Amino acid sequence: MFNYLFAAFTRYTLHLLSSPPRTLTGACRLLGRMERAVVRCLPGDPKLTISFTLDGSYKQMLRDRDEPLGKVLTRISNSMVKRKGKAKKLKKNKGQQPCEATEPTVVKLYYDGDEVLDTVLNSEAWQDGAVLQVGDMKYSVHRNAPTFTTAELPVSMLAGFPVCPKLEVEFGNLQDCEFTWYKENTGNTSSEGSGEVPDQDAGWTKVGCSRVHIPSNQDIGCRLKLCCIPKDGSRSGLIKELISAEAVEAGPGVCTFDNRHLYTVKEAEWPTVRVVSYNILADIYAQTELSKTVLYPYCAPYALQLDYRQNLIKKELAGYNADIICLQEVDKGVFVDSLTPALDAFSLDGVFRIKEKQFEGLATFYRRSKFRLLSCHDIVLSEALISDPIHSELLERVSANSALKDRVLQRSTSLQVSVLEDLNKPDRRVCVANIHLYWHPKGGNVRLVQMGVALQHLNRVISEVAPGAPLVFCGDFNSSPNSGVFQLVTEAVVPQQHADWSSSGPEESCNMELLSTFPPLLSACSQPAYTNYVGGFHGCLDYIFIQPDSMQVEQMIPLPSHQEVTAYEALPSIAHPSDHIALICDLRWRP
Repeated sequence: MFNYLFAAFTRYTLHLLSSPPRTLTGACRLLGRMERAVVRCLPGDPKLTISFTLDGSYKQMLRDRDEPLGKVLTRISNSMVKRKGKAKKLKKNKGQQPCEATEPTVVKLYYDGDEVLDTVLNSEAWQDGAVLQVGDMKYSVHRNAPTFTTAELPVSMLAGFPVCPKLEVEFGNLQDCEFTWYKENTGNTSSEGSGEVPDQDAGWTKVGCSRVHIPSNQDIGCRLKLCCIPKDGSRSGLIKELISAEAVEAGPGVCTFDNRHLYTVKEAEWPTVRVVSYNILADIYAQTELSKTVLYPYCAPYALQLDYRQNLIKKELAGYNADIICLQEVDKGVFVDSLTPALDAFSLDGVFRIKEKQFEGLATFYRRSKFRLLSCHDIVLSEALISDPIHSELLERVSANSALKDRVLQRSTSLQVSVLEDLNKPDRRVCVANIHLYWHPKGGNVRLVQMGVALQHLNRVISEVAPGAPLVFCGDFNSSPNSGVFQLVTEAVVPQQHADWSSSGPEESCNMELLSTFPPLLSACSQPAYTNYVGGFHGCLDYIFIQPDSMQVEQMIPLPSHQEVTAYEALPSIAHPSDHIALICDLRWRP
C-alpha cells in the first residue's frame, strides 16, 4: 500500500512540475513551498516596489523608502478586507447565506525568525531572505531579484518562422533565463481577443523550452503562451507569462533564401568570418502610396506590411549564421523592437546609426563570441565635408560649383564605422564600414563626392585607431559596376572625364580627378547581374568591398536563381521581404 501511495504521489508531483504556472501556484501550496515576493530597491531611488501574487492576482506596490513598514502591511491587510467584502457581497447578490463579518487579515514580515517592527523603514525592512505572511500564505522576499522590465511577443507569427520575444531583464542575464512555450489546444479560443489570460481549463500543450520558438504547421490557428523565469545564475525572480495577441498563421511556403541557407547551416570557423550586407527596405518607404501603386504594384498588400516582412527578415538573417551583418534602411523602431531582440537571441549584438532628418538608418551586428566592439566613428558625410579639415581640398574643388555643393550639403547620408576586435586573436582588429549612398539615378556626381569623404574618413580611423586593420566596406552604394564610385573603389582613381561628373547636367558638373586613400579594393561577391530587382529596374547596386592583401574570399553564397526572384514577378514579394537581395560571403583572414 505504501509503495502504491508513494508512486501516486511521485506521478502527481511530476505532473505539477510539468504544468503551466497557474497549476504550479497551487502546487507550491500543496507541497509546502513559499511563493516569491520581489522587492526592487536601488540606492538613491526614493521609491521601492514590492511585487507578489495574491489569490491569483498580481500585485505591485510603489512605496517610499523612508516609510515605516507598518503602513505597507496595513495597506496589504486592508486590500484583503476589501477583497473578502466583495466576495461576501457577490454571495449575497446570488441569494446565498451572508458570511460572517470580515476579519482583518494578519500581515507580518519576519527576518531570521523574528518579526520586523512596524517602525522599521521600508529600505531596511525588506531584506533578501525575509518572509512575508499574508493570512495563511507565506512569501520569501527576494530583494533586487532578476526581473523582466520588458517582455513582449511579436504580433505576427508564421508557421516555420522564428518567434523572438522582446525581453529586457534587470538584475539578471538573458542567457540564464528559462523559457517554456505552450500552444492553445484547438477548440479552446473562446477568450481570443478578450485580453484575458485563459484558464488552465482552456488547455495548453507544451511545445518548446528555448528562448526562440519556431511554430510548426500543427500550431496554425492556435495562440502561443510563453512562460519565462528571469534568472542570474542560480538566483531567479517572478515568472512572467505572455499570451500572443493573434494565432499562428500559415507561412508563405518556399522563400528565396531557403536554398541559400543550405550553404550556411553552420557558423564559419575561425579564421573565417561570414559577412552579410542587406538593404531590408524601410517600412516608411514600403508603405507609401508610390510604393503600393507604382514601385511594387505586383506585391500583395499584406506582404508589404511590416509585421509580415519582419518574420521573413528575421528568419533569413538567422539562417545565415553570420558573424558580421550590415543592414541599410533600418527603421529605428525595427532596430529596437524587432532586430535587436531577435538577433540577440542568436548571439549577435548591434549598433544603430539613424539618418539625419529621417526615421531610418544603418545597423551593424556582430557575433559576440567572436568580436568585441572597440569603438564607433560614425559621421554625416555632408557635415564632415564642411567641418573636418581633412576634406578641405575636396571641399574647395566641390565649391567651384555652388549648385553641386548645395546638393551635396542637402543630403543626410551617413557612414557607420565600427572597429571590432577579434576575440580569438585580441591583437587583430577589423574596421567595418556600412553605407547607403544617395539614391537618385542622376546623382552619380553626388555619390562620388560622398565616397571621397567616406574613404578619407575610413583611412584616418584605421591609421589612428586600428593601424593595420583590414577594411570591410558594406552597403547599398546605388552604383552599378560601370559607375564612377565603383571605379574609384576598385581602381583607386576616377578620371575627370568620367560621365558621372556630369550625371545631373552641365549646371552641376564638376570634372576633377578623384583619388582613393586605399589601394584598389575587391568586390567580394563579384558583380552579380543584379542585387536590386523591381518591376521597372534591375541592377547591381550592393557590394562588400575588402582589401585583398588582408582577406581572401573563402566562399560566396550564391544569389537566388532568376526563377526564384521572378516567381512573383519581382521584389518584394510574399516570399522575399525587400526589393534588394542580401550579399553573403565567407572571408578568411590572411596570416
